[in-house]
Amino acid sequence: MREFFLSEHVDLTVFGRLLNETIHFKELLMKYLCLIYDEETKMAQMSKEEGEKFMAEYFEFTEAIKKSGHYIAGEALQPVNTATTVRVRNGKMSTTDGPFAETKEQLGGFYMVEAKDLNDAMQVASRIPSAKYGSIEVRPIMVFN
Repeated sequence: MREFFLSEHVDLTVFGRLLNETIHFKELLMKYLCLIYDEETKMAQMSKEEGEKFMAEYFEFTEAIKKSGHYIAGEALQPVNTATTVRVRNGKMSTTDGPFAETKEQLGGFYMVEAKDLNDAMQVASRIPSAKYGSIEVRPIMVFN
């Protein structure tokens, strides 16, 4: 990227138009949350080599969506047995160890991505390594004005 200094001639009209188009394009992108569900018991049964290969696929995928401009954020979660569910009823808080519901697949992590539409977000989600073993739930982010 070239830096421009005030002493150099820069066509601000062209620069302004490009900047405006870039901002307009960014406004057209939507944010989606890709929730990653896996069966923790199956993941735990992987051999060391299988687990390392699986994680390498994740690192490769993450780098690819960073380069493509889709990536906003992403994190893995600790195992479901570390979860605490919090409820407030009649002004009183209660907690339960573990997840809210017993399910076959557990929420293991997420990616937040920018995409031009749901189809684009689903294409990104289909490349998440866990899509081959579990499922990926793709949900648009609500925008409040």
